[in-house]
Amino acid sequence: MPAIRGAGACVFGALGELDLRRAKKELGFVGCSGLDAPRFERGGSGPSRACLRRGERSVALAPVIAMEQSRTAYVNSKADGAEGENLRQISTVGNSTNIKWHGCSVGKLDREELLQQKGCVIWITGLSGSGKSTLACALSWSLHSRGKLTYVLDGDNVRHGLNSDLSFRAEDRMENIRRIGEVAKLFADAGVICIASLISPYRRDRAACRAILPEGDFIEVFMDVPLQVCEARDPKGLYKLARAGKIKGFTGIDDPYEPPLDCEIVLRHKEPECASPCEMAEEVICFLEEKGYLKT
Repeated sequence: MPAIRGAGACVFGALGELDLRRAKKELGFVGCSGLDAPRFERGGSGPSRACLRRGERSVALAPVIAMEQSRTAYVNSKADGAEGENLRQISTVGNSTNIKWHGCSVGKLDREELLQQKGCVIWITGLSGSGKSTLACALSWSLHSRGKLTYVLDGDNVRHGLNSDLSFRAEDRMENIRRIGEVAKLFADAGVICIASLISPYRRDRAACRAILPEGDFIEVFMDVPLQVCEARDPKGLYKLARAGKIKGFTGIDDPYEPPLDCEIVLRHKEPECASPCEMAEEVICFLEEKGYLKT
């Protein structure tokens, strides 16, 4: 009977101790030395391989790895003992089925101790032209100069890659914010101070991003700048296009912006002189220092 070739020919790890009778019964494999061998023989190029020949059934070796490493065995759709407990931990999240969360011995607190800061998400929201991206960069630089690790998730930048498949329709804008919220959550869990800068016009979407983070780790910053000021700035020329009807569903023109009702920080435009980006950044940093995010 020919030996299995190519990918899946050998199982890596401590599989050499797998009982032959168990493998024959459950997976249809036999050892290299024949049917009467009590154990799989070591083979291949190193001592960590167990070489297998094809039995009556042809199945992938992935179930063997899963069975030995995670101890979650699926045998005729049944599991018992500790394996049954693992089976009960299998989850369905959205359209993803048969998934299990795998923890790690290095956690968020360990990473924060290493970085000497606390991971969080600073979510800057406001109309186009309100100064969100400018503040995000100024804030990132000010924190960097203090030895703090940050990362900016700019709405336009993310649409160059991760979210390039999304339009500006309401449902796509919702998905855009959801994805950025999930990425920001990962950064915060890594101990990084994540600065998300995007219009995010709808309260429900911002609230959904807040809800996936531990309490206190979502810091909403509202750029409270009047529409007429933003339109006068018009750094990208988008207001002019929207007024001409060349852009549909533009926030502030023919699509609403819902200002936060209970955000952590409000940065208001004040006439005749508006605060500089560095001054606004310092206001956010004062909040972070007060809440203990810049030390552990």
